[in-house]
Amino acid sequence: MAAVPVSRFLDPAVLARLGSFELIARTVVDGVLTGLHRSPDFGFSQEFAEYRAYNEGDDLRFVDWNVYARADRMYIKRFRGETNTALTLLLDISASMAFGEPTSKLDQARYLVASLAYLARKQQDSIGMVVFDDAVRDQAAPSARPDSLLRLFGMLERTNVGTGTDIGDALSSLRLNMSKRGLLVLVSDLYTDPETLAHGLQPLAYAGQDIAVFHVLDQQELSPDVKKISELTSLESGKSVVVDPEFLRNGYRTAIQQHCEQMEQTCLRAGADYMRILTNEPLDDAITRYLQFRERRAQ
Repeated sequence: MAAVPVSRFLDPAVLARLGSFELIARTVVDGVLTGLHRSPDFGFSQEFAEYRAYNEGDDLRFVDWNVYARADRMYIKRFRGETNTALTLLLDISASMAFGEPTSKLDQARYLVASLAYLARKQQDSIGMVVFDDAVRDQAAPSARPDSLLRLFGMLERTNVGTGTDIGDALSSLRLNMSKRGLLVLVSDLYTDPETLAHGLQPLAYAGQDIAVFHVLDQQELSPDVKKISELTSLESGKSVVVDPEFLRNGYRTAIQQHCEQMEQTCLRAGADYMRILTNEPLDDAITRYLQFRERRAQ
């Protein structure tokens, strides 16, 4: 019988029924590592470890083709997780993150943050988190203490949606308090302008931080299903606007796509990785794509 993909069981609606963030994170990460057929020591914090001779059945993705071209022999590049990496997670809890059905953007973001934190601790890395909307609302400095993961899960449990968004302020505040290099992961719906995001990311990148941005959106934000003239209200400002379905089918979709492309280009120019994730996307799929992306980049 063919193996059933793990992601079939890890859609956001199923994860929500698991209950605790600890159980959700363990389910997602263990599924990812099983799907990748790799040791948990080979995670998203990658450092070259060694070469070894190619054996029949080895994954060809890890063959160093430059060495093969010179020596006419196949060698596999091996990597190991850096045990002293500090992972800092920035979670956007602004009011717009409450949008999404049946899973909100905030819930999807919290599941993602919990899973990345669990993976980092599995690699013996230190973890910390900053929770923000229009100001920093909660934070914990990176720590490798035995209770650091449970403390972070506790922060996620008591996190609720806030008000407006000020990503620039959160990033600036973080930069002033970061004492060493590490991996910085921003999880947000990125309702800000490109200049604000760039001004927040660039100083951190110049300081040597490794940055990843997860852009969390709901499918309705990309392709609204509105069939008649309707009044829509902003979750953050409270302002209302009357919209025509024809505009949503054409002008709006073009505008939101342009916004996403601008966010991606802003991240890339700042040296940050960019990943888009939808609220209906299985988390193990999203994390696997990101780990494989970092793996290819490290080769």
